[in-house]
Amino acid sequence: MTDRLSEKRKGRAAMPADRRKAFIRNIAEVRWLEFPGHFGGALSKPLVMPDTAQARHIDYRISMYQPKAYVERHRHKVQEQVYHVLEGEGLMHIAGEDRVVRKHDVIFLPPGVEHSIANTGLVDLIFLVVTSPVSDDERPANGG
Repeated sequence: MTDRLSEKRKGRAAMPADRRKAFIRNIAEVRWLEFPGHFGGALSKPLVMPDTAQARHIDYRISMYQPKAYVERHRHKVQEQVYHVLEGEGLMHIAGEDRVVRKHDVIFLPPGVEHSIANTGLVDLIFLVVTSPVSDDERPANGG
């Protein structure tokens, strides 16, 4: 209580406590989803994001694309993305160029770069996707 009073005396409002909780979750507890713009068995498990963990700055998911599955070409206004291929192989379209991606490849995508990924291989393509910030609004995260 004295900390709050001393903060008010200094002319600052006390910051509310962060109500988010740390957690450990087994990947099997999260359902596979096919997000908009994803087709043919392009499935993802949203592991850490605003809806699943009240994350403010990060969207972290694992994706599994069956052969022939893909996400349509798109670009992000402000978001950066990292893809990390764990298994399989496919074709990654980046800024007008198609490249084969396979196990242990890491792909960095800055904002504004058109991209897509498709499973052109013979087995499931499994990869992690990290996106920051969580929203692609052009406004800064602090609302300014």
